[in-house]
Amino acid sequence: MTKRQQLNLSQSRDGGYTIIESLVAMIVVSVLMIAIAPVMAFSVATRVQARRTELATQAARTYIDALRTGAIASPTPGPAGRGFPIKVSTGNVADAPVPTASDKSQNLYPLDMDGGGFSDTSSTDFYVQGAWRNPSDPPDPTKTGYELIVRVYRADSFANGVTLRPPKDAKQSVVGSGLGDKTIPVVEMTTQIPRTTGEASAYESLCARLKGTNGCK
Repeated sequence: MTKRQQLNLSQSRDGGYTIIESLVAMIVVSVLMIAIAPVMAFSVATRVQARRTELATQAARTYIDALRTGAIASPTPGPAGRGFPIKVSTGNVADAPVPTASDKSQNLYPLDMDGGGFSDTSSTDFYVQGAWRNPSDPPDPTKTGYELIVRVYRADSFANGVTLRPPKDAKQSVVGSGLGDKTIPVVEMTTQIPRTTGEASAYESLCARLKGTNGCK
């Protein structure tokens, strides 16, 4: 066998090994991609849910600030009172009923969070539900102050076929929640709203509500 024939044979063998190595490399890369794809998808979903929770917290604080400044002031039915907290007659504001689709026009406060106009089919816009409680049962809670619970729902939580669950049954979680559960609030928080009208000071209104339960004087 001549040197040229030996050289051609060596090149042919090297070419065959190169093809096999390429196939093996493709298989290894494919296996790795399949292995890390779920992790990447989980990471993206968690980031989306974390961002949604952050925006929902902003929405809740905006709603609370609007109540404290009197921007949402009317406790009476009608367009002027849209979004004012509903009254809770039980012993705990956490027992406030879960809102329904019929509450959207009166008892829920819509918030456009993406700047594109509010849409009740959006997963980035929110409906805010507020519920107040004052043991003295005043006709106008803005004159006495009240305990408040705020629940922030995705706007698309009220789409057809979605049944909301009581928040006591489950809570949103950033870790392991994927894109979130639209049947429960994204955020829920409680606070105290001092009187926004009337003559009593904020401390006096709070003291009047707590008197007899913790010895406020």
